[in-house]
Amino acid sequence: MAFAHASRYVEADMQMPPPDAALLARRPEFVSALRAIVPGEGVIDDDAELAAYECDGLTAYRQRPMIVVLPESVDQVSRVLAYCHREGLKVVPRGAGTSLSGGSLPLADGIILGMGKFNRVLEVDYDNRCAVVQPGVTNLAVTQAVAQRGFYYAPDPSSQIACSIGGNVAENSGGVHCLKYGMTTNNLLGVEMVLIDGTVLRLGGKHLDPEGLDLLGVVCGSEGLLGVVTEVTVRILQAPEAQRALLMGFADVEAAGACVAAVIAAGIIPAGMEMMDRLAIAAAEAFMKVGYPLDVEALLIVELDGPPAEVDHLIEVVREIGDRCGATYLRISTNEAERLGFWAGRKAAFPAVGRISADYYCMDGTIPRAALPKVLTRMNELSQACGLRIANVFHAGDGNLHPLILYDADKPGELDLAEKLGADILTLCVEVGGVLTGEHGVGVEKRDLMEVQFGPSDLDQQQRLKCAFDADGLLNPGKVFPKLCRCAELGRVHIHGGKLRFPELERF
Repeated sequence: MAFAHASRYVEADMQMPPPDAALLARRPEFVSALRAIVPGEGVIDDDAELAAYECDGLTAYRQRPMIVVLPESVDQVSRVLAYCHREGLKVVPRGAGTSLSGGSLPLADGIILGMGKFNRVLEVDYDNRCAVVQPGVTNLAVTQAVAQRGFYYAPDPSSQIACSIGGNVAENSGGVHCLKYGMTTNNLLGVEMVLIDGTVLRLGGKHLDPEGLDLLGVVCGSEGLLGVVTEVTVRILQAPEAQRALLMGFADVEAAGACVAAVIAAGIIPAGMEMMDRLAIAAAEAFMKVGYPLDVEALLIVELDGPPAEVDHLIEVVREIGDRCGATYLRISTNEAERLGFWAGRKAAFPAVGRISADYYCMDGTIPRAALPKVLTRMNELSQACGLRIANVFHAGDGNLHPLILYDADKPGELDLAEKLGADILTLCVEVGGVLTGEHGVGVEKRDLMEVQFGPSDLDQQQRLKCAFDADGLLNPGKVFPKLCRCAELGRVHIHGGKLRFPELERF
């Protein structure tokens, strides 16, 4: 049966844990028990229907899950997890499936817990400037729910029309406006989550800075390893009075990178500052026709927001900085439609690149801004050495790179070559003082590179934290950690009364 067999990529290349034959043999029993908890169409076991869940946004790797469960209530989530905990059944939480790091890649002997039916905005509290939503609500839907009162939700990934808030919490997503307004963690006030044993836990709320350990900060970006989020409270912001954007073209990417550093050095924090190289510019313009120049090597989009007088002043300051850095093209938005047009090309850059290449591998690494010219030059050298093109689209203001490595999966060896190039780029990011990921997460894509950034004691400490929430390693196993250790080997750590405890240290 197809569900019992891993694809070549997962089994051979990704070195995921081999399926447990004893668990696979109990599949009919699991299906029956789960249907008793989630009746109707809430449990999927048909092989053809399971195919829709065999991968996420990292489509190079596929694995059909044993079972998919689609709960509709917190009680159902709690009962499903408690059952899986008792039976030793692995669970992979899944939101909209837009993860680009394989964060929701299924397991052949585990279930997918799909949270798509948790799709309601539960409350909008304008007095406290927050919204309470279920995890299946899309990122853009939060802004749409509050826009009529002049508010919005700041984090805006390019996939915001599709990606879910629960997934944003899992990966600590950012977006083009994260430079000024922060990532998901900076806009997250509280979560309700269900632990693997079925315990329902609330962290934070409508208030800022809850007392005690920052467990909310631990959960944000935890990639489904600690629990399943069932409710999210986020900050909403009042829309700025004015927003204007500049397009600045440069004859080389190094000059554009120098302009990014110069803007920040001048004490200006733009709402957004994005860069695209020639290949990405051409693809986006052909796709969206927004008026991007085609005779430049790099294009910066810089947006300023705030009171009109301040915005007008800063626009002129940034224009002058661009001139000093050698900008050969300059265009300033004169109305809202033009500003949105500037961003439309950038937001559509990923699908646009899909029109010029059979496949592409979207990377995600973060570097210090000062290292931008050096890293871009070195990336070009790596690209030429391996013979694969790279289209660069990234959040220049905070150094979050999104190189798109173009390849053809139908050509033998090209996927392996793309992966090696990606690993070289991420290693380079760490070498210049950066990190492996800015917002896409580690998942399976960067799992085996974790030892490039972290030493053994660092990884052990991270796994101790994992064990505090999930001692048996049933939540999203095979992700993030290159090697799993038994909790007993790492030292006792556990949650007691909603608080994290390290018993060995308490005697001190």
